[in-house]
Amino acid sequence: CSRWEEEKKEDGVKWMQLEHRGPYFVPPYEPLPEDVQFYYDGKPLKLSLATEEIATFYAKMLDHEYTTKEIFQNNFFHDWRKEMTSEEQEIIKDLDKCDFREIHKYFVDKNEARKALSKEEKQKLKEEADKIQEEYGYCILDGHREKIGNFKTEPPGLFRGRGEHPKMGMLKKRIMPEDVIINCSRDSKIPEPPEGHKWKEVRCDNTVTWLASWTENIQNTLKYIMLNPSSKLKGEKDWEKYEVARRLKDVVHTIRAQYRKDWDSEKIKKRQRAVALYFIDKLALRAGNEKEEGETADTVGCCSLRVEHIQLHPQLDGQKHVVEFDFLGKDSIRYYNKVSVEKPVFRNLKLFMKGKDPSEDLFDQLTTSFLNKHLQHLMDGLTAKVFRTYNASITLQEQLKALTNPEDNVAGKLLSYNRANRAVAILCNHQRSIPKTFARSMQVLQEKIDSKKKQVEEAQEEVKKAEEEFKETEDAKTEANVQKKKKLLKRLEEQLAKLNTQAMDKEENKQIALGTSKLNYLDPRISVAWCKKFGIPIEKIYNKTQREKFAWAIDMAGEDFEF
Repeated sequence: CSRWEEEKKEDGVKWMQLEHRGPYFVPPYEPLPEDVQFYYDGKPLKLSLATEEIATFYAKMLDHEYTTKEIFQNNFFHDWRKEMTSEEQEIIKDLDKCDFREIHKYFVDKNEARKALSKEEKQKLKEEADKIQEEYGYCILDGHREKIGNFKTEPPGLFRGRGEHPKMGMLKKRIMPEDVIINCSRDSKIPEPPEGHKWKEVRCDNTVTWLASWTENIQNTLKYIMLNPSSKLKGEKDWEKYEVARRLKDVVHTIRAQYRKDWDSEKIKKRQRAVALYFIDKLALRAGNEKEEGETADTVGCCSLRVEHIQLHPQLDGQKHVVEFDFLGKDSIRYYNKVSVEKPVFRNLKLFMKGKDPSEDLFDQLTTSFLNKHLQHLMDGLTAKVFRTYNASITLQEQLKALTNPEDNVAGKLLSYNRANRAVAILCNHQRSIPKTFARSMQVLQEKIDSKKKQVEEAQEEVKKAEEEFKETEDAKTEANVQKKKKLLKRLEEQLAKLNTQAMDKEENKQIALGTSKLNYLDPRISVAWCKKFGIPIEKIYNKTQREKFAWAIDMAGEDFEF
């Protein structure tokens, strides 16, 4: 049997044996050279070591947009002052008088020097990194040597957060062994903490899959060292996730009939649950959890939508019953969409908004836990997230069926695949900002296209000339020449078509992030089956890391796999 199908353990138990080296700690801070100085109010000022280290965090980010944001500057300055000596606090009172430019230049130069290293020196650095990977990057889990995902602690620095995060610029502290809980089996060789330190705790909990954990100081959330996605344990978990989504396929019709019925329920709470579920199913919205005020960025999901987040239009752009959504979702990504909904949904939304202020909850009687309890009752293991996985995967499968032309060449089929993947990313609202290098790389591609066009035109002329020659002489040599020129023309035309396809793909993709859905929402067996069916090499779809993560699917799925 394959490693994905070894005997199952009893419920809740994830492993019997777990042995590892513990996390790899970031090397200690290296002070700046004497001739690299910090200036305050135009004068050089020698900083204490702790203060200097934090100054380098800010200096490294000088050419980043973050350091121009007031909230980032204020949070940084507040946290930096807390770490200063009392003498430094007396002097350094205004961020505008701080001059980090010399430190910034030092790090830019250092970076350039690293890029300019010779091949041998780079190889030496790589060997050192590989040595650390060998020593800390693997664990023994139930007799298998498994790769660890992130075996290094995060280095200290300034918190960035996504979107307009209220905590950006705050100081992310250095993780010490004293912060870390180690998880391993009782009979294993317990990892040694670095010299002069001790672990916060060593425990043996085989119902969880993490190897070490600590609490980070900014959001007070737990961070874990986990296995690499290619490991057996992660592969099994991934597989299970898609199997749950496939089970939903068999009951989704019943669930849809049920929430439609609930739109007319006597109880307003039931109606709210039914409308929210319709949004989660139709628009793949996230459920949205209850959160502490001011703790995190103001982002919402379906259950936490406020009246101000939607507008109702009885008619808009030739469609009836249109709901216009506009809110910040996970990671402060804006969700903006105009959707024509069914009449009872529209009627209910009007009712839910009646007499409420813009800042009040749209679904005031609904909580995520109430919704998920109901889903669990409808199908074992069902949560709002399963709908996202199900709708994403089914969309990919249907789009691939609709878009793939068996007659196309590989480039044409890959364009169809990316278009199917794009349909999913749009459904899930996976956006990215247009890459900084986009315009330049598009220009390079356009130049390639222009020069290829010229080659095609020249080749067409050549064919014409050869054909005229053949008309005059009608001998075998000139005939062979015509065939040769035609062959060249055909090859150049194919190359031009491929470049045009690439340009189209690039343009359509500039604001869409395909990676998130590919890694988290799409059953990899759909893509593997498509590759096998149409003779597309899997490496055209998945890179090396992704192929390792989805090894279970590449093993299992034949070309006839149906989600």
